[in-house]
Amino acid sequence: AIGHAGQKCSATSLLILEQEVYEDDAFRRALCDAVESLPVGSAWDLRTVVGPLIRPPRGALERGLKELEAGESWAVRPRRLQASPCLWSPGIKWGVAPGSMTHTTELFGPVLGVMGVRDLDEAIDRVHETGYGLTSGLHSLDDREQEHWARRVRAGNLYVNRGTTGAIVLRQPFGGMARSAVGPGLKAGGPNYVASLMRFREVEASVGRGAGSVGDERVAALLEELATRRVLEPEALARLRHAAASYAYAMAEEFGREHDGFRLVGQDNLRRYLPVGALRIRVHPEDDAFELFARVLAARATRCAVTVSAPPGTLHREVDLLHDLTESWAAAIEFVEESDEDLAAVVREGQTERVRYADPARVAAVVRRAAAEVGLHLATAPVLAVGRIELLHYLREQSLCVDYHRYGNLGARADEPRAPVA
Repeated sequence: AIGHAGQKCSATSLLILEQEVYEDDAFRRALCDAVESLPVGSAWDLRTVVGPLIRPPRGALERGLKELEAGESWAVRPRRLQASPCLWSPGIKWGVAPGSMTHTTELFGPVLGVMGVRDLDEAIDRVHETGYGLTSGLHSLDDREQEHWARRVRAGNLYVNRGTTGAIVLRQPFGGMARSAVGPGLKAGGPNYVASLMRFREVEASVGRGAGSVGDERVAALLEELATRRVLEPEALARLRHAAASYAYAMAEEFGREHDGFRLVGQDNLRRYLPVGALRIRVHPEDDAFELFARVLAARATRCAVTVSAPPGTLHREVDLLHDLTESWAAAIEFVEESDEDLAAVVREGQTERVRYADPARVAAVVRRAAAEVGLHLATAPVLAVGRIELLHYLREQSLCVDYHRYGNLGARADEPRAPVA
């Protein structure tokens, strides 16, 4: 929270305590003592732990350092030191209320807000109410709490029983979710980041890579029905089969499991992928059958909650056919008719987390403006039959770092073999 004067993007600005700990006077005294004992001073002084801010505080940070809101009190009051407007001793605000400025604002400075909650689920809810999702940390020795928290909390980098700063390239690829993310959400320092800076096209050798079983009975049945009805030209149908198999292969090998390429003693570093929550597949009159069906199969492979969105009155017989052939998929896919203006409203109101188009030229200006206003990513790259690339549009990366040792004691995992895997 206080290192680098609280200016790191992943610095903790909000501490949420279970009520028993929140009301523990001994814990409060220990926390205050720890903060007050940190040497504050010039960056040139080797004894300094809390150095100066990069500029005099202003706006929300100045308010956070100087003002209290209803119910708040200073456990440690921050003070401006010496003659420098950039040098502040760290402070702790106690009694932060849900919905307050301190709760919902990222304060990039040496001030920590503290709030109490009944239980872990309420703590997770309070985290989500901030609207941000770069890093989140949990301190708990209960494996069940760790698993529950890691499953529920929405943030790009998760840390258990360690600090929230200091992500290391490859070990903890870095990037956030919600208001802490811009673009496709591919993490810096990870194996996918460069893909967001590239433009891909298929060559014949890559289309069939990983081809094999599609791994889903309903997808297999859909492909057979398309073949029976001759909806696609033979070449397009073969490409769609390759796509379905490649998507299944990519899920099995990369996206559908957790990866730890370091296997450090005492620390798990897991790279994993979560489906985009609410995905809209936008249909355009110029979309061909492959572009429509391939996007649906990609969403199916990644387990996205998908809505197929088509303009009213669009003569697109493949959409009607898709509706009929996926009736047994139940809530896995929905269909709506909506104008570009309607879709723009959906984007502004936060009813979708991503929109997948088949071509950037098919995106209406009104939708682009709406997406820019709220920071929503429009996935507009060409639809590919290569799962390792195409599925990146339907997923979010997440890093989970767990210190499983306790002061060097490895406990029940002491005999576990730990070695880098190829």
